[in-house]
Amino acid sequence: MKRALIIRHVPHEGVAGFRAPIEQAGYQVDRIDVSDPGFSRADLTAPDLLIMMGGPMGVYEQDQYPWIACQLARLSRRLDAGRPTLGVCFGAQMIAAAMGAKVYPGPSKEVGFHPVRILPGGRNSPLRHIAETPLLHWHGDTFDLPNEVELLASSHVYDHQAFRRGNNILALQFHAEMGEDPRFHAWVEEWPESVVEAGRDLPSLFADHQQFGPDAVAAGRRMITDWLENLDD
Repeated sequence: MKRALIIRHVPHEGVAGFRAPIEQAGYQVDRIDVSDPGFSRADLTAPDLLIMMGGPMGVYEQDQYPWIACQLARLSRRLDAGRPTLGVCFGAQMIAAAMGAKVYPGPSKEVGFHPVRILPGGRNSPLRHIAETPLLHWHGDTFDLPNEVELLASSHVYDHQAFRRGNNILALQFHAEMGEDPRFHAWVEEWPESVVEAGRDLPSLFADHQQFGPDAVAAGRRMITDWLENLDD
């Protein structure tokens, strides 16, 4: 059986809605937290599929989070080998940084449900499955576009929402895995100030989660199913 490894940067940011299509594609799913004592020794090139999820830290905060530099070094080797890798939010920023791009705080928070704009490069990609679907966004950092990648999507807040290199490496700034997972409430409890900074209020955010969440997760699952079906050997 193929092996998928999820890197979890904080306990309340898991693979959520993406687990079903990953398992349906025949992967045995394992998980490792960056807080695990053995994380620094984990071989990130070995798994058939690597999934890196989100987190509140910034890639540039390596003095505060020493594991970031360790993870970037091993991630870079995996990307150089072209091994199937998915990054979500902070995970996408880690892919950008491992490819040599700069990651930095953006001018504003992007929090809430709204669609991304699928760019010409994304119209024949797995991202076509999320076109016009309101998806959850929750971030304040962004990144320069790495060399030799294809930009797939933008939003009205940030230009760089998704990119890929070939068929095997996919970086998603948004959270198409979230919409039905109860950990959403933990996000709101943990970072209510982000909601306010983005110009949102809690009642409308909860209402949007109830209205848009199921369709967002369904679209995200179709996207990941398509991506997994078209990985290069």
